[in-house]
Amino acid sequence: MKHRIRVLAAAAVVAIVTATQAFSQSSSEHRSGPPPEEPTQVSPPAPAAPPAPAAPAAPPAPASPAGGVRTGLDVFLSHPPSVAIGRRIGLITNPSGVDRSLHSNVDLLIARRDMRLVALFGPEHGVRGEASTRLSNTIDPRTKLPVYSLYGKTYGPTPEMLNGVDVLVFDIQDTGARFYTFISTLGFSMQAAAERGIPFVVLDRPNPLGGELVAGPVLDPKWKSFMGMYPLPILHGMTLGELARLFNQEYGIGANLTVVPMEGWRRSMWFDETGLPWVMPSPGIPHFNTALLYPAMGPIGDTNLSVGVLTTKPFEFVGQTFVQPWRLREALEARRIGGVVFREAYWRGEPWREFGGPTYAGVEIRVTDRAAYRPVDLTLQILDVVRRYYPSGFRWGPLYEGTPLFDYDMGTDLVRKLLNAGKSPEEIEKSWEPELHFFRTVRAKYLLYP
Repeated sequence: MKHRIRVLAAAAVVAIVTATQAFSQSSSEHRSGPPPEEPTQVSPPAPAAPPAPAAPAAPPAPASPAGGVRTGLDVFLSHPPSVAIGRRIGLITNPSGVDRSLHSNVDLLIARRDMRLVALFGPEHGVRGEASTRLSNTIDPRTKLPVYSLYGKTYGPTPEMLNGVDVLVFDIQDTGARFYTFISTLGFSMQAAAERGIPFVVLDRPNPLGGELVAGPVLDPKWKSFMGMYPLPILHGMTLGELARLFNQEYGIGANLTVVPMEGWRRSMWFDETGLPWVMPSPGIPHFNTALLYPAMGPIGDTNLSVGVLTTKPFEFVGQTFVQPWRLREALEARRIGGVVFREAYWRGEPWREFGGPTYAGVEIRVTDRAAYRPVDLTLQILDVVRRYYPSGFRWGPLYEGTPLFDYDMGTDLVRKLLNAGKSPEEIEKSWEPELHFFRTVRAKYLLYP
């Protein structure tokens, strides 16, 4: 954050789009490939939006409903805000946008008589989760509604896409990690709504890791990309509704923003304590356990190490063909890393093929104590051990414009440089504390839940 959160002007947003051509949630093993070669800006530069009003005070959290947490979708369906009544709705969503009974928000909204669903907008992997590469505009086969891609030639709705749309509604389950691309989709979509002058509604959902973990380096603006637009730490400890409030005020988006909060959610809750069903928000995050380890293992997957993405337990393994599992386990156990245990393991890199692909060796990771679990520390400890024990085998992985993708995960190249210099994980974590402290101060203004 370089000691302060900075407002991104329209020119900076253009730079972000240009800089993000090679990023997605899945590069190497865990990213699906680069975005299109010439992504377009959400719309041409427009006059600066009027300053957003001061952040409203967080309302008191409603009492926990019988049966668990109610998402923003559940609340919206029972008490729709006036801004949506009688309006034509454009819905930004994916398969994770379901109610407690696993009914899709698309089906629920198209059945409404007090508003009209007229368009769908798909982030990475699509509205129905059907896409594994860049997306094109299409027609939804079930509803016959137009489906506009926000992961193709543009990352936010264009003015043409918004013709006939009165309100944009955003309903997607996030993972809680800054480099997961739905946060950037949220930011670009809010900008588009502000420029078009249409209301933007966020139906809030839980941060699956709870709302108390705040950790990792704060993104340096030099490393802006689709994997991180704004100066957030890797673990921000916020819901998407809270992030939308922060973006709108701190970065001068100036959208007519409504956040429909959850009922009954507390910051101490992990996702499996909410009573809500987990639906994979992207193909690589099939289970809640995946989301639990994704913030730690996602960046490691952008090195030359395997994190088991193509197994039935993605992000729960780490190793390579040159690793001796017993040696890696013993070295990691000697460090007494908080909240996790390790098991020696082997897995295939391409299990669907007859020959199975390369056989990787390493460890399976299990979280056993959530109170002691520190995902970013786990990232550093694993990389430090592998670099020291296997210096001839370890590589930082694929490059973009001469820089490892790992740096874009971290939001800085300092972590890689300090590890290369032999600094300990503890020394590295101390290096980002000033920026992290300032982020916590800013973050506090936008929290909605106790």
